[in-house]
Amino acid sequence: MIGEALLVQYGAKKTLFAKGRSLFFEGDECLYFHQLISGVVKMVSTTQDGKEFIQGVFYSGDSFGEPPLFDGRPYPAGAVAVEEAEIWRLPKAGFFELLQQHFDLHVQFDRILCERLRFKNMILAEISFHEPEHRIASVITYLKKKLAKKPGPFTVPVTRQQLADMSGLRVETVIRTVKKMEADGKLKLIGHKICLP
Repeated sequence: MIGEALLVQYGAKKTLFAKGRSLFFEGDECLYFHQLISGVVKMVSTTQDGKEFIQGVFYSGDSFGEPPLFDGRPYPAGAVAVEEAEIWRLPKAGFFELLQQHFDLHVQFDRILCERLRFKNMILAEISFHEPEHRIASVITYLKKKLAKKPGPFTVPVTRQQLADMSGLRVETVIRTVKKMEADGKLKLIGHKICLP
């Protein structure tokens, strides 16, 4: 989203995070703007008994964890590298200087944050009102809209466990429901991957 030259100009540094490593924890002070160069990062809330709820999954080119930059409060969720991830980290002061001098980027962030609010609203409604099949269909449809480069078949890039963590379901429920959805012709299972026609 923000070009490499601008990131470097305002003080960003590349950092490599191994698979499974935390970038920051829920409750930490926000010191950096983060933008993914490569890899996958998930933002998670974790209960005391270790159950995760995935707040979002981010891919190459995505930024994440911005709300605390704007409101000055701690991170509402932690971030973990799902696979090895290379990330631009721009100190908070440099981020605000960049936004002040490049209003077009500020507008882009407004749009991104609004899209994420819509996703949160959708997930809240799904968890509150809908059956497992509807929840799963909504999450995978959202992922297809966000990530598909072209029309046509789409392989969902999350595991069944991650799908459970994103939809507020148990993994056993996801497995059972996905099999039923396949039997009903709503999706295909190819190996361990969920595919939409």
